[in-house]
Amino acid sequence: MKQRTITGLMLTALVAVLLWLPGWCMATAVMICVSFALHEEMKALEKAGHRLVVWPTWTAMALSIPLTYLLSQKVMVPLVGFAMLAMTVQVLFRKEPELPDFVMSALPLLTVALPGLALVALSMIDPYAWHVESNPMPLHAVEVVILTVTFAVPLMGDMMALFVGKAFGKRKFCPAVSPKKTIAGSIGGLGGSILAAVVVYLLSTKLCNEETLKLLPVWWQYLLLGLVGGFAGQMGDLFASLVKRHCGLKDFSNIFPGHGGMLDRLDSTLFMAVLMYCYRLFFMTV
Repeated sequence: MKQRTITGLMLTALVAVLLWLPGWCMATAVMICVSFALHEEMKALEKAGHRLVVWPTWTAMALSIPLTYLLSQKVMVPLVGFAMLAMTVQVLFRKEPELPDFVMSALPLLTVALPGLALVALSMIDPYAWHVESNPMPLHAVEVVILTVTFAVPLMGDMMALFVGKAFGKRKFCPAVSPKKTIAGSIGGLGGSILAAVVVYLLSTKLCNEETLKLLPVWWQYLLLGLVGGFAGQMGDLFASLVKRHCGLKDFSNIFPGHGGMLDRLDSTLFMAVLMYCYRLFFMTV
């Protein structure tokens, strides 16, 4: 527990530093981390005996940052479509084409690369300046707030689920997938996620000017993002556990002491990133 807490605090501090740097710095860091996570899931599935087509996914990942910068955040949709088409063609023209080969090839694309592309898009929101000379904050205020929600909601949810589950957990939440998770831990995790969203909202009202606040979620949207995002994060965690169970693994790797691999750490955040990307696409004007 102590090692896990220390590792978690160090990772949180790193994310906090990246938030204050230009968007391309966060996008690059995200791409590196997601690449590690993608590699871990692909290796796990290959270890389980599946014949994956991996080059379309890696190609889409490599093109995501330059195309997002040159075109728009919506470029991720055709990138994923290209990768799916390329996988389909290669599997169909194999000597012995099998449907599980396509399904398992698409799994890392849809559950790791696609959310990773969403996180890259969120990292490259058009800058919007805080015109407050006495407050030397960075110019990408909207990006900072949205990314903070994206990371804080699942991370706080994970932490609260762990502590509440250990203290009060008795009845199992999803024993067929993850025997250690409890209903009490799940409820505590949702509470932690909502709390994280509320804290971000309160901080934004104190630090952002009126022009910036008009572009950000209103108070009830923060509550909804915390609730739905907390649920999405827990489903991401459970899905990663299902993949590990299928592949006969305890952790995807041992990069982080107490946390396992990169995907073990990012599973809930990746699912939250898809939610935040959809919110940004349909409900934000920036």
